[in-house]
Amino acid sequence: MLIVLALGGNALLRRGEPMRPDAQLANIRAACAAIAPLANDHRLVITHGNGPQVGLLALREADGDPFPLDVLDAESEGMIGYLIERELRSLLGPQQELAVVLTMVEVDPGDPAFANPTKPIGPTYDADVAQRLASIHHWTVKHDESGYRRVVASPEPVRIVELEPIRMLLERGCVVICTGGGGIPVTERAGSLEGIQAVIDKDLASALLAAELAADLFVMATDVDGVYADWGTPSQSLLREAELSALREQSFAAGSMGPKVEAACRFVAQTQRPAVIGALEELGAVVEGRAGTRIVARRPAAAAAGNSRF
Repeated sequence: MLIVLALGGNALLRRGEPMRPDAQLANIRAACAAIAPLANDHRLVITHGNGPQVGLLALREADGDPFPLDVLDAESEGMIGYLIERELRSLLGPQQELAVVLTMVEVDPGDPAFANPTKPIGPTYDADVAQRLASIHHWTVKHDESGYRRVVASPEPVRIVELEPIRMLLERGCVVICTGGGGIPVTERAGSLEGIQAVIDKDLASALLAAELAADLFVMATDVDGVYADWGTPSQSLLREAELSALREQSFAAGSMGPKVEAACRFVAQTQRPAVIGALEELGAVVEGRAGTRIVARRPAAAAAGNSRF
């Protein structure tokens, strides 16, 4: 199969961990140990997040003459891609070719997201520190599950600029690492590409990439074991398989599972092929359909009859 695998932020930094290089490298090594068996059996494209890293880069530059956010997106994409490639090369050996593609993703400069920043980047702060930094650096900050974070615009991905080079590398048998952090946001003006101040949602960009590549399976590996109905209530339950139309009738948290469910639904709707959301630690079982939540265009009649909701 051709699998597009989107690594969640837990592949680099687990919740509550300090953003130290040793912690990130340890998590990358654990992620690559789970990924390596897939590369032996399938064609593989790997994408990843960059929210904590790009936010930290922006914070470090805030007191000087900072680079624009698209350049910091590129910097973090290259750094993380290098670390993933290095670890996978050690596990897969010299017979397996790998390549990191620094990927630009076109967005619409008129996207309404620019008027309503929602994408969290960087560390979590308490209220007083967040407001002080917002005042100093002219940031927008918003509350999330564990505190306050800087938020930036997150426009819709429209086009994967390096799509053809990615296809060429896959045809040559490469494992491709690309579209990191949702890609580098660019827009076309007067026939040329310009960087734009934003961070694209990694899962939505990965879904677009997976659909354009006609992937057989789109996998989002995260730090939870799947999608839950009625999350946070006494009746919450793990969805093992969900039909596209039924899943779209449900609501999920905008800051966590919501974008993943939306990305999965977009891929399934466009390709009629399955997407799956599950734990990185269970990646093999997730791909094989033994773990996680699998989203399908239409469930077999017998399975649908056994669960009226999903």
